[in-house]
Amino acid sequence: MNTSNLNGLKKMYVAGGCFWCTEADLRKVTGVVKVTSGYSGGRIENPTYEQVVSERTGHRESVEIVYDSQKVSYDFLLRYFFEHIDPTDAGGQFYDRGESYTTAIFVQNEEEKQIAENIIKELDESGVYEGKIATKVLPFTNFYPAEDYHQNYSSSNPAHYGAYRSASGRDIYVGKICSIKTGKKLPIISDSATATQEKSQ
Repeated sequence: MNTSNLNGLKKMYVAGGCFWCTEADLRKVTGVVKVTSGYSGGRIENPTYEQVVSERTGHRESVEIVYDSQKVSYDFLLRYFFEHIDPTDAGGQFYDRGESYTTAIFVQNEEEKQIAENIIKELDESGVYEGKIATKVLPFTNFYPAEDYHQNYSSSNPAHYGAYRSASGRDIYVGKICSIKTGKKLPIISDSATATQEKSQ
């Protein structure tokens, strides 16, 4: 499958629990052109949010990332993604539970699959996490954009988003993992767009 569009940009698809958070995190990366919240991997076309979170469609909350491969690599984006989720949680993410909130990488070709599997193997062997990596590597089958009110939610509804994110425990967990990686002298991917750009070159 060709992941490039006519402008030479590429697309990738991941599920990281609540798509508000995954979208907001990935928007920070230099080289990312657009992030769209939506639903991937399920059995019905054009599902609604209510259908997806009912846990009867097989979809996960996910994001479509359009990125400039001359500025940031697929490998780098996946590593950044992993540092903003709990990849050991097979039942959801933080206080969002159910299949629709579980993590996954939807790969479009053998190269993406190999990169994803190599990173997972590296993380499992790093000793950073107490459990095994539960994030699934799945073939990409579909992506349906979520309702308009979900898009760029962190900017359009900052108070509610901020309260939700704080209460979820996501940032506390991410900080803990970064601290462990620092102690083990393993590389950490910064939230800073400038630092991201420097690391990706």
